[in-house]
Formats: sequence, structure tokens, C-alpha cells
Amino acid sequence: MICNYLTEKNLLTHFLINHNFYNNYLKSIDSNITGHLPSITLDYINNENRVIEFYNRNNTLDNYYEQIIEKKNNYNNDYRKLLFEVLNNNYQNVPKNFIQLKAIKALKNHNTFTVTTGHQLNLFTGPLYFFYKIIDTIKICNELKSKYPKNEFLPIYWMASEDHDFKEINFFKTTDKRFDWNISTKGKVGELKTYSLKTLFNEIKNFFGKENINSKKLLKLFKESYLNNNKLSNATFSLVHSLFGKYGLLILNPDDVKLKKIICNDIIDEIKKQDCYKSVKEINKKLSDINIKPQVNPREINLFYIKNNLRSRIEKKNSQYNILDTKKSFSKIEIINEINNYPERFSPNVLLRPLYQEKILPNLAYVGGGSEIAYWLQLKSFFNIKKIPFPILKVRDSVLIVSKKNIVKCKKLNIDIIDLFRNSNELNNFYLTKLSEINLDLTHLKEIISQNFIKLYKLSVKTDKSFLGALKAQESKQIKGLNNLEKRLLKAQKKKYKDKLNRLSLIKEELFPNNSLQEREINFSEFYQNHGDKLIDCLFKKISPFNNKFLVISL
Repeated sequence: MICNYLTEKNLLTHFLINHNFYNNYLKSIDSNITGHLPSITLDYINNENRVIEFYNRNNTLDNYYEQIIEKKNNYNNDYRKLLFEVLNNNYQNVPKNFIQLKAIKALKNHNTFTVTTGHQLNLFTGPLYFFYKIIDTIKICNELKSKYPKNEFLPIYWMASEDHDFKEINFFKTTDKRFDWNISTKGKVGELKTYSLKTLFNEIKNFFGKENINSKKLLKLFKESYLNNNKLSNATFSLVHSLFGKYGLLILNPDDVKLKKIICNDIIDEIKKQDCYKSVKEINKKLSDINIKPQVNPREINLFYIKNNLRSRIEKKNSQYNILDTKKSFSKIEIINEINNYPERFSPNVLLRPLYQEKILPNLAYVGGGSEIAYWLQLKSFFNIKKIPFPILKVRDSVLIVSKKNIVKCKKLNIDIIDLFRNSNELNNFYLTKLSEINLDLTHLKEIISQNFIKLYKLSVKTDKSFLGALKAQESKQIKGLNNLEKRLLKAQKKKYKDKLNRLSLIKEELFPNNSLQEREINFSEFYQNHGDKLIDCLFKKISPFNNKFLVISL
């Protein structure tokens, strides 16, 4: 038995290797069956009629032709000079900056456009999907350059340096370890000092060790990014540039007084008119009418006030504008003066940030996760009020990275990767049904019983209606008996196939940690320590920005 098992395993491995199976493994799964997207986002990628009014154009190469014309005709080219100054200054002392300086110079030209993604300043990039957003953004630009060669297209990473929810970004996880940055703060995360990460760096060194070249690269990357920079925004800039600079990515920190001055009037309008609140509230009503739950509920004032390590909401009460969690308040005239004098003290929230981004950038498209796209789809009417072109929305690629070892295991268990997207209980029952030599589903017998009792009910009505209660009780008793028998059969089969179920469970847990998607849980270091730059090269090769499928790839 052992010899046969080893022979079978070796033959399978031999087959996969000799057919170059590992290197070419790519499976595309329909996003409609993976269950990872909000309903409105799924409707968007499926071009469903009920959501067409919430966007202008979907993400196809041909649609960018009209998007380019619309943006060109409705963008203030005076902002190009300012963008050039801000970015050029930020990149002057950055190593290996030739590609970026050339791209920044191109921003002065009226035929240069951007494609943007935004993300929080997660420690060491956070979950894997950060990579997928960045790669999508870069690859869209590459394909646009081929399709529309008379124009230039620049990929932008918009750093969410003004966010203040530190608990969302202060950690990263591998399969076996969670690394936490434990400090206390209420201010914008971009200004956080990084000196306290020295202790965590020692923890990382102990975990990854220095036994291979890729582990050394990871440690060097963390050290040069976080310990050689004094604050988190600079550290993140350094980290992301080290990873993606050679692909032409530009990194923009919007927490800049020069850029904030561009939206001074929009911030004042938010104080005076509340157009965002009114328009999004109206859209939310339309969404609710078609049974779609809105992703975000607007506030009357969608702004934060930033000062002295505090980022706090602005709320109007009577005639005063109060800064929550402080004793500070402004009259209407006072807060308008504050905006004009210190625009950097005012920070857009999740609904107002898209306006800031699309106003200052010559942007064509935004790349975001399913939940991000869901709230962008609440904003079209607000953009119309502001007379700013609504960008094409790209739902970032989702990827499941499967080891060669797990591919072999799945083949041996005769289970398809797509089946692993089921929850654990459904997966076990499905697999038992495949394995079992008997039918574990007694539904057909229950249907026969129900049909027979329907005849008895008709007979009862014609004879003695007092039997009706007894018949119902008897039917319930028999159905319950079959349900119990079904459970006992299932339990017996679970015992019989315990070994295979355990092996299946281990694969499921490795690929879907904490019953969640791998891309939302695991950091890139999990794979980089074994594969190095091959990880990023493989992702660039496999990810396709105009394909809405869920990708499964092997390293």
C-alpha cells in the first residue's frame, strides 16, 4: 500500500514537472461564483442595467478614447505645473529616480494622463492585495500606451497619509506570525515617527532569519524603508519605490499645502452647501430602492480637522462648527478664514477624497477593491455637480497563490481549486458526496413522502377532517426521521473518510486563512522569502487589468 502510494505520488509529480505544469499554471474563475465582491460591484463588472446610471464608462480599452477627450476638455492644465513642482521636489533625492523624473517632466504636457490607485500606509504593504492594485495600475498604463501612442500615461499611487485609523495599518501577517506595531496615536498616520519600529525589526529578524538571500533582502528592505526614514509617509514612499519604481510607478503624497490650495473653494463649499451629503443621500435612496445596500453613508460635512496629532470630524451644531473630541469650534466666517489661511488643516473623508484626487490629477481611471468601487459608484451625481469627469473604475484583480505542493495535493484528492471557495462545512459535505459510494442526500425520499401525504390530506378532507392534525404530525415525524438518518449517514461517512477530509481541511486553511481570502490576510513576505523577485515578476506576467476573473496562479 505504501509503495503504491509513493509510486502514485511520484508519477503525478513527474507528470506535472515534465509538462511544465507549475510554471504555466493559471486558472481564471468567474467572479460571480467566488463571493468576494459586493453586489453593486458585481453588477458593475457584469454591465447590469440597474447600475448603469451610477457610472459613465466601464473598464474597456476602447472606452478610454472618449475618457481621454472628456478629461482633456475638462481639466485645468494650470495644475500640471503645480503637480510637476510637488512631485519633482519629492523625487529629487530618491535613488534610482531616472524613470520618475522623466515621467514627472511629461506631466507638463497636455497629452499626459494618469491612472491612479490609493491605499493606506499599511506596515510593510499589509495584505497581498496592495500588490495587485499597484500592478493593475501600472499594466493599464502600459496597455494604454500601446493603444493610444500619441498620449502618455503615468501610474500613480495615492498615499492615504492623512488617515488616522492606526489599528487598520499597524500590522502585517504571514501564515505563522502576526507582527504588530504597538503605539498610541490619534493623528494622521503619515506623520508617525518610525523610531519605535526598531524593536519590531528585531522580531522580524528572528522570524525570517538570514539563512537565504531572499530573507536578507526582506530585512534590508524593511530596515532601509522604516529605520532609515523618520516618519511613516517617507518610509512608505521608500518601500513602494523600492518595490515598484523600476516599473515607472509615481508616488503622490496628497498631504501637501500646495495641493490643498487647489481645493480650497471645494472645502468651503462643503462647509456652506453640503452638496456631497445631498447628492450621495439621493443616490443611496436609489440604491436602496433596487435592494442594494450603500457602502458608505454621507455626513453633512465630510471633512476632518487636523492639528497637533489629532484628526477629528467637523460637525455643525446651530451656527457653530465644532471639532469633535476637542473644545475647539468656529463660526462660519472663522472656519472659512481658517480654510483660506490653513488649507492643510482640512482633510477629506472617504467620500470627498475622490473629488480631491480627480480635480488635481489629469486622471482617467481609478483602481480599487470591491468595496472601494462600491462607494465610488455613489459619487457620480456629486461629480456632475462639481463638473469634474467621473473616472473609469477598475475593480482590482484578485489572486490566489497556490504552492506547487498544494496543486499536487488537490490533484491527489481529486478536488478542484474552485471548490475551495466554498465555506468549510459546505466543502466537507460536497467532498463527501463526491467520495461516497452511497447517496447521502435523501431529498428525493422526503419528496416522495410529501407527495404521498398530499394524497392523504385530500383523502382526509373527503372523509374525516379530524385526521388532518394526525396526518401533519405523522408527516413531520417521518421527515424528521429521514433528517436524522441523513445526519447519521453523513457522520458515518465523515468517519470513513476522516484522513482525506483532514488533508482537505489543511489545504483549505492554508489557502483561505481564517476562512478569508488569502489576499486579505497574508503579507507578500510569506512568498518573497521563498521566491524573491520571481513573485513580483510572476504577478506582472499573470495579472490582466481588462479581465474581471479571479486568478489562481502557482509559484
